[in-house]
Amino acid sequence: MENLKNCPVCGTENAQEYVKCKDFTVSQDVFTIVKCVSCGFLFTNPRPSKAEIGPYYQSTAYISHTNAKKGVFNTAYQFIRSIAIKNKLQLIQKTIGRATNIRLLDIGCGTGEFLAGCQQAGWTVKGVEPSTEAKKQAESNHALLVEGEDWLQTTTERYDVITLWHVLEHVHDLNERVQQLSRIVTDDGIVIIAVPNNTSQDAATFGKNWAAWDVPRHLYHFTPQSIKELFKKHGFIHVGSSPMPFDAYYVSLLSTQYKTGSKNYLKGFLKGLASNRNTKGDPEKYSSVIYVFKKGN
Repeated sequence: MENLKNCPVCGTENAQEYVKCKDFTVSQDVFTIVKCVSCGFLFTNPRPSKAEIGPYYQSTAYISHTNAKKGVFNTAYQFIRSIAIKNKLQLIQKTIGRATNIRLLDIGCGTGEFLAGCQQAGWTVKGVEPSTEAKKQAESNHALLVEGEDWLQTTTERYDVITLWHVLEHVHDLNERVQQLSRIVTDDGIVIIAVPNNTSQDAATFGKNWAAWDVPRHLYHFTPQSIKELFKKHGFIHVGSSPMPFDAYYVSLLSTQYKTGSKNYLKGFLKGLASNRNTKGDPEKYSSVIYVFKKGN
């Protein structure tokens, strides 16, 4: 285990315990999330190092790295993912102002379904994926070009669109990763980040049992303010936010199971519905939020 001495966002040394959460997915161990006393950023501390984190992803329940379709959760995930991919493509086209001649890099591409959709749209695409098994599936199932994580440190390629869908919260070297994004995105390109929002109603409802804490795999726990501050520090400007309404249902279903010890699909669905209704249309109040950034002038 490693212990961060400084807040990754503001650099302050002083952080206080915020909540203790259980790893419901793999180890059943309890991890501590701390809060920076200066900027309020939440991060898991202490945490497994890069060398130690691998086993915490070794579970068929970690479905972003699998195409399993058995069970209600997996079936729902696969169905919703197909709809979400279409929505993501539309968001990119609308934001960048064109539907063709797009060079896109998806970091943390998993098994490659989103990239495959971009490829079918005629875009030039590449993925980055640290999981060897997920990388193999992306390459064999969709004939995608997928690099390992170390490729980001040396590449001279540049992309119009760089996406990280529920990935940034997993990255050990947070500031280094944002610096890499600044280096490889084109001057007029966009970086799209999707992360859970711990100021959402479902987060407040479930507390320590909120599934999107997902310790220790989630190393950081963002709010709209903290992610904007992080990217501003590296020369980016925030140009828009969009909601991920499906996430509230999925997270609430899992959270209900974590809290009660049994599946209650109706209760979980209703909690997700309540969370979405509580947003009153504000995209930055949803369970998960998509943020779009551009490099500043």
